[in-house]
Amino acid sequence: MEGEGEGASGAPGANAPPALLFLPDGCAVPLALEPPPGPTAAELLRRLQGALRLPPVASEALALWLSSPLLEVQLKPRHRPLRLARQWPELLLRFSTGSAGDIARDEPCLQLRRSVFFPKSRELEVEQEALLRLLVGAAREQLLSGRWALEPPQSVQLGALLCRLDLGPFDPREHTAQALRPLLGALLPRARARGGRWGALLRRGARGPAPEEQLRAAFARTPAGPAPPARLCRDFLRGCHRLPCYGCAFFAGAIERPPAGLLGRGRLRPVRVAVGLEGVTIIDPRQQQVLLSLTYPELCWELVGAVGQDGAVGQDGAVGQEPPQLWLEFDGEHEGAPVNRLLRVFSPQAELMSALIECCIELGGAAPAPPPDEATPTDELPPRDEDPPRDETTPSDEAPPPAAAPPPAGAPSRRQESGARARPQRLATIDYVCDGQQLRRVKPPRRSASFFGRGGGSSGPVPGGERG
Repeated sequence: MEGEGEGASGAPGANAPPALLFLPDGCAVPLALEPPPGPTAAELLRRLQGALRLPPVASEALALWLSSPLLEVQLKPRHRPLRLARQWPELLLRFSTGSAGDIARDEPCLQLRRSVFFPKSRELEVEQEALLRLLVGAAREQLLSGRWALEPPQSVQLGALLCRLDLGPFDPREHTAQALRPLLGALLPRARARGGRWGALLRRGARGPAPEEQLRAAFARTPAGPAPPARLCRDFLRGCHRLPCYGCAFFAGAIERPPAGLLGRGRLRPVRVAVGLEGVTIIDPRQQQVLLSLTYPELCWELVGAVGQDGAVGQDGAVGQEPPQLWLEFDGEHEGAPVNRLLRVFSPQAELMSALIECCIELGGAAPAPPPDEATPTDELPPRDEDPPRDETTPSDEAPPPAAAPPPAGAPSRRQESGARARPQRLATIDYVCDGQQLRRVKPPRRSASFFGRGGGSSGPVPGGERG
């Protein structure tokens, strides 16, 4: 981050180089900084508001983030970016899995993004085009980076709305598939943009049209004729609201795989954890699938093994070997009977996840969305029920800022199910039921066929059985 040098007292940034603040579209805005400790995030946001002529609601809709490949932090209004940038190596040692070399080379950049705490319902009430375009730019960055779990039809529909916003009304003579092909990288997620003929050859049995042809067909279904840019921006944001991970902060973690193979040993599966005002979503970044999506009334959570807790893992790693864990408890079924399920998320960022969950519940959980006054101009995305408001709150001290260091997303696979549909059967959970005054763990079912028990006997160890 620039602007960390000592400056003379008096005018802001008199002798210090300006800091660069990156907008969602990638443009950099130079900001003068006072000498350390420097201005607060709220002060910098007010300066940016005046420079870009944004409405007052922009201070709630937008926030400053410190971001790097290893960690992302949404700054609170009282935080000082210059001070946090100097403390960045300490934050990485605590909240990332980077090596010593990676941490030494890592440097954060100051970014303007959507605030995690801005409700979706208020987003659709924004009228000013400049703020709407910033919100669309932030959503576009999330879409193109592949953080959301999207099926190809969903990404194509959102890409078509971006086409309408960027290119104007559809013209069949001008907007051909060949003309759209060079623009795929700015309209579709990276994995989808690498499709076309080569992508079709790599996908077994693929017979569908190329991405640019699908995009053109969806573009042709967008509204014809002139339309106010603000309305087009809201149409795109409304389409994003149907996705479970929109407006969330993302964290890197891992969960246990279901036991598989001859020895029945499960390994850890990398996941991306999305935490927002509505709930928590667990995503498989390689398959681009939602494994679990819970609203706050549907879950209980617990932070285990954080620094400072009894029996927690210390910074030197002397006590224990496992990273901190976020425990998520929710209702499920086992052979038709109701059970309680426990999912353990292993992550050095578990403390940040827990703090953000607590903040969101204190804010009331998910606010009910207003009824849509107009439909999305393309084929509708798969509907998602809105979450009811949560009445109960959890008292706590001020929580740390949300952060994330998501792993790179892989190419989505061709599936029949929607990418936004939860798949709890693919989770290795601990199932238990209440037995009087005690909790009794439910044993996982034995496998119907075992390499070690071909004779059908039940003696001996069973692969995939319960682990002590």
